[in-house]
Amino acid sequence: MSEDEVVKFRQVKPEIRVLGVDDGDFIPHTKGLVDVVGVVYRGGYWLDGVMRTQVEVDGTDATEKIAAMIVSSPHYDQLRVVVLDGVTFAGFNVIDIKELFKRLKLPIITLTREKPNLEEIKRALENLPQFEERWEAMKNAGKTIEVYVREGEHPVYMQIAGISEKDAEKIVKNTSTRSNVPEALRVAHIIASGLAKFKEKLTNDD
Repeated sequence: MSEDEVVKFRQVKPEIRVLGVDDGDFIPHTKGLVDVVGVVYRGGYWLDGVMRTQVEVDGTDATEKIAAMIVSSPHYDQLRVVVLDGVTFAGFNVIDIKELFKRLKLPIITLTREKPNLEEIKRALENLPQFEERWEAMKNAGKTIEVYVREGEHPVYMQIAGISEKDAEKIVKNTSTRSNVPEALRVAHIIASGLAKFKEKLTNDD
């Protein structure tokens, strides 16, 4: 499947298996590894599984590590879509969502609560090694699409690979049962943040 193909959904089932992926808190501009947590949900109601990997702060391994985490998971064959918390993890470790789609053969949706400021991101990336590679990955995320998940609430901002805007928007809306992001992503954030706090406490206790 090429990076320009699109996975077509005849219908978006209520129990569609979604993987939400988010990273934990960390101290910016430090060296080290950050936990990345994936949470599998059936629709927006049933938690089916959890997976974990680690990526380097401001590194370039996020695409590879997240792809490997997903492919090696026992849930891989049941997954229908991957939802990421933006395209930058562990600082400015940029995920190439076109490459991730090509490796996984699963549609990729990224969501942020604030509209990405590309000029600001570009300036930050210019201070890091392999700028061209990172910036190319940022551009591969494509245009930013505004989505109003709930009436009267602030929008979220979506970028996609391997899926139509219509299907992506429908999946986001159908699986966002308790907030304006899919439940899989909300829970991935909670677990990743809790793991980071636990590790920080262990370090401080030592």
